[in-house]
Amino acid sequence: MSDLTFGYAAMLEQFHPSEVVDLTALAEEHGFSGCMAADHFQPWVPQQGQAAFVWNVLTAVGERTRGDMGPGVTCPSFRFHPAMVAQAAATLEAMYPGRSWLGVGSGEALNEHVIGGYWPEAGERSRRMFEAIELIKKLFDASIAGKDIKHKGEFFTMETSRLWTMPEVAPPVLVATAGPINAKKTGQLADGIITVGAPLEKIEGLFARFAEGAREAGKDPDTMPKVLQLHMSWAATDEEALSNALTEWPNGGMKFPKADIRSPHDFAQMAKLVRPEDFEGRMVISSDPDEHRAYIQRFVDLGFDRVYLHNVGRNQAEWIEVFGRDVLPKLTR
Repeated sequence: MSDLTFGYAAMLEQFHPSEVVDLTALAEEHGFSGCMAADHFQPWVPQQGQAAFVWNVLTAVGERTRGDMGPGVTCPSFRFHPAMVAQAAATLEAMYPGRSWLGVGSGEALNEHVIGGYWPEAGERSRRMFEAIELIKKLFDASIAGKDIKHKGEFFTMETSRLWTMPEVAPPVLVATAGPINAKKTGQLADGIITVGAPLEKIEGLFARFAEGAREAGKDPDTMPKVLQLHMSWAATDEEALSNALTEWPNGGMKFPKADIRSPHDFAQMAKLVRPEDFEGRMVISSDPDEHRAYIQRFVDLGFDRVYLHNVGRNQAEWIEVFGRDVLPKLTR
């Protein structure tokens, strides 16, 4: 079991890239360790206002901090060929050895549709992702061994080549999933799992399927990273915390699949229908740091190794200071 760390979830949908880098460095000064940076081509809603290129930002984070870092998460399909994602991840790890990881997901139309082309249903998106992971892992292994490799699959072709800039050890590939079938395949094919806050029994089910897949592939699930991204709204008053959730992160209150929606302007219309009660069970909204601590502790007790925290408001510096002082030191395993 690896060390328990609490990282900063850097929302590139909400903040200018220079500000994200400053905030990540500030978070590290206050006891956070690591950075999960969102890969978006567009924000969820126009109010969020940003969408910087994740790999540039991670490089700057690498220069300013000492903790781990990775994209949470990138889609190795549609916008990017898997070989390009592999090259980006290998370069980051070559520059910051032992610090980076590659977080991947099956993609959302919001980000991927911008290049045009067919947008498939969920099952095909998952198949594309797992084939991409297979290609990326093959490319990593061959490149470390100094050999060329090629790939011809259902979705991707790569002609004979290798990555010429390669770290001594490839970055681990972590898969974001919230479904049992993908959790099992993640255990089989990837190095670790990423998920978001959900009812504890649902996550226990995911972990069980993940472990099953890992064991089938001859791996020990207890040594594989279990990573959580947790959204929350903390502010000095409960009213402000609720206002921040409704204004800045209404997508957190949308209880339906979002992967087929193409435009931030469509999300903005849906946001008008989000009510305070829609966040219940999905996100803690409170001015009491201890309420947040208790909620985070439940996930730690479940077996997560790394938790990346996202406060949805603009009050990042204040939140980092309060949580660094009153929350992180009290979380235990």
